[in-house]
Amino acid sequence: MKIKSLTIFRILAFLEGISYILLLFVAVPIKYWHGDEQYVKLLGMPHGLLFIGYIALAILISKERNWNTKETGIVLLGSIIPLGTFFVDAKYLKNS
Repeated sequence: MKIKSLTIFRILAFLEGISYILLLFVAVPIKYWHGDEQYVKLLGMPHGLLFIGYIALAILISKERNWNTKETGIVLLGSIIPLGTFFVDAKYLKNS
């Protein structure tokens, strides 16, 4: 069974969104309130790799799906706004 690139992108977008939420709302507050950097170090690298993968796949998917510049920009912007990847999934990916 062949997995579609859109399915892979949706999974990656979900994981990137979860890692971003954990980093921003769990690891960073623990770092500044309790002085414990271990969670930022633990979550930082996986989030960074997921972010890079999200950007790369978003560009590939945009060409595959013939998104215009605005749609591509919104999908890319979704990776830096908290909960943005979930919006992108609901608006641009789920019904594709």
